[in-house]
Amino acid sequence: MQILLGFILSILASYLAYRVHSLNKSGALAAVIVGTIVFGLGGWQWAALLLAFFITSSGLSRLFKKRKQGLDEKFSKGHERDAGQVFGNGGLATAFVLVHALYPESSVGWVGFAASLAAVNADTWATELGVLNPHPPRLITKINQVVEKGTSGGISTIGTLASLAGSALIGLLAASLYPAPDPVKVFLILTLSGLAGSLFDSFLGATVQAMYYCPTDKKETEKHPYHTCGTETTHIRGWEWLNNDWVNVACGACGALFALVINFFA
Repeated sequence: MQILLGFILSILASYLAYRVHSLNKSGALAAVIVGTIVFGLGGWQWAALLLAFFITSSGLSRLFKKRKQGLDEKFSKGHERDAGQVFGNGGLATAFVLVHALYPESSVGWVGFAASLAAVNADTWATELGVLNPHPPRLITKINQVVEKGTSGGISTIGTLASLAGSALIGLLAASLYPAPDPVKVFLILTLSGLAGSLFDSFLGATVQAMYYCPTDKKETEKHPYHTCGTETTHIRGWEWLNNDWVNVACGACGALFALVINFFA
């Protein structure tokens, strides 16, 4: 019955998200799959963390639109999330729900789930709010090198603080909703893990993420095969298979691994 209820609620939530253009058709279908597994096999506490990520990330993508004008050319996709983005951000968390279903007595499932969501939430908040920084960002691998806003691998003061806040939100919810001997420890572990995952995301963006170049606009971009202007983009650096969706998977994996290691030794 819980799985059936999760399926029904996921359809309703995905339909609403599709209607307000937060998800496209493939993204809505993927969200139904993720939501059904998370609520059906986890429970409402697990679903609450997933909804916190999705609602805040969707809301932030709509805020300060005027301040973000001109940055769409940098990102591979728009604010309507597709299946790749849904699975990239929530696929690993969903896998940890399955771990919990198989080993309910272990804390690995919950810690990995919460930490992976903390990481992708931290990264999303950094991306959406970092563009509000009054000064251009700097490349995470070369802190003295100034880059354009929206550049993969760029970090800023506001972006880093936003990342910490996004991670802390998931950490606070996780520590509050799920019974633990030391909720403060859980909050700190998840918050730091989320921040670590977000910084790792930036590191990948600056080093091995696939990046392209538009010869018409003379801009570096994640878009491929065509830029916003319609010109075909050419690969200039990074691994061609490592697009932003896979970087998001790596972000969540880093956060989860960081949290599980600390939780094991703490």
